[in-house]
Amino acid sequence: MDIAIKTIGELKKSGYRYRTVKDELRANLIELLRENKVGFQGIVGYDETVIPELQTAILSRHNILLLGLRGQAKTRIARLMVDLLDEYVPYIAGSELFDDPMNPISWYARNEIEAHGDDTPIAWLHRSERYTEKLATPDVTVADLVGDVDPIKAATLKLTYNDERIIHFGLIPRAHRGIFVINELPDLQARIQVALFNMLQEKDIQIRGFKLRLPLDIQFVFTANPEDYTNRGSIVTPLKDRIESQILTHYPKSIDISRKITFQEAHITPQQQAAIEVDGLLKDLVEQVAFEARQSEFIDQKSGVSARLTISAYENLVSAAERRLLISGQKKTVARLADFSGIVPAITGKIELVYEGELEGPVHVAHRLIGGAIKTLFTQYFLHPEKAKKSKSENPYAPIVDWFTLGNEVSITDALSDSQYKKTLMGVPGLAALVKKLHPKLVESQQLLLMEFVLHGLAEYSQLSKNYLYGGVGFTDMLGSLFNGDFSEGDFE
Repeated sequence: MDIAIKTIGELKKSGYRYRTVKDELRANLIELLRENKVGFQGIVGYDETVIPELQTAILSRHNILLLGLRGQAKTRIARLMVDLLDEYVPYIAGSELFDDPMNPISWYARNEIEAHGDDTPIAWLHRSERYTEKLATPDVTVADLVGDVDPIKAATLKLTYNDERIIHFGLIPRAHRGIFVINELPDLQARIQVALFNMLQEKDIQIRGFKLRLPLDIQFVFTANPEDYTNRGSIVTPLKDRIESQILTHYPKSIDISRKITFQEAHITPQQQAAIEVDGLLKDLVEQVAFEARQSEFIDQKSGVSARLTISAYENLVSAAERRLLISGQKKTVARLADFSGIVPAITGKIELVYEGELEGPVHVAHRLIGGAIKTLFTQYFLHPEKAKKSKSENPYAPIVDWFTLGNEVSITDALSDSQYKKTLMGVPGLAALVKKLHPKLVESQQLLLMEFVLHGLAEYSQLSKNYLYGGVGFTDMLGSLFNGDFSEGDFE
């Protein structure tokens, strides 16, 4: 449409026809699908599950409930629905409900048209202004959502309480001709949910003594967490019945998809990108931590493990390497496995522990998750230590383990410069030879990382003892550590 049009008369001549928000979303989605475009840019991992169901609901002109655990992009999906609206739509200038010129519903709009006819001025509303979002909290009132009588307005305009002009409309009427989202719907008190019934079905609103027939044109989208049904509240059954499509969201089903989400959402500065190299192994380990958490017996799985865990963890990993870089005075560095000590705060803040987990402690659970991720990925790069031990052929890990058996120790902390880091790892007999034999084409930085990875892997498979130090880890002989309390994890904690 030509946004230069300023009156209803000009709008009529242009051939403009009114259509509802749901018809608008449907028509624009049809155009996208005919062009083989998916829409919902930035939503990763839902191409075969959530997105087709969402498109079906839009084509059916349904109100939608997005049901899923935290960190599953429910709100992001709702916000992206705005892209399916027309870029601009006309409305009666000055109308607080943004009445369509061809379908006015408020007293103000009807009065303007009656007074000015085809000369009634119109304005244009951009689609970005047609989105309203409300987080459901226990203190939300009917007045917030629907509206209330405004005695100050009545006194100022000298109107009686029988005049609908004294009504101050709430968020939902003001979302007329747009998308209205209520996040965490079960947190709304039941009596507030009941107030939504008529607006979803009968399209009228009731405020105090008024019963207004306001045919509101709104696309409703609700989000909810399944745990809310039993923990804090529930969606009342009649309201669920009026929400036509319920779509289940989910966490990423593979590390590759999870990595795409993390790199898309992580805030890494250009300076960090230029100065710090993060190997693909470390990126996979960050994602694997979340997968381990979603299977851990110490974590409440009904609460979920948000995708924000890996985003925050990756940011912390880069920042831990950056801190080490700044202290050492170097210009560039490569992230190490020892830097994973920096991601512990990102993990402990993103998990809900069950009773057994509380007994273990959040820090200890975080270390377990990191260790589990290392153990899971280790056999993708190296021979299984237990199988190597039982094999008839020579055990490639024997020289490494034997060296530690002699009482030698290795500490890798953020105090080590890159040259000291290299010297420390090269000082372990058989370690460099093992990595070079299995991965001969890697550059030196990658080989050093894999050498450190071998030490962590052997510790996870109980061939070595791993002790958590300030800013890093220490490795000792497995049996010797049982009789030596110097690196006791309990003492450290």
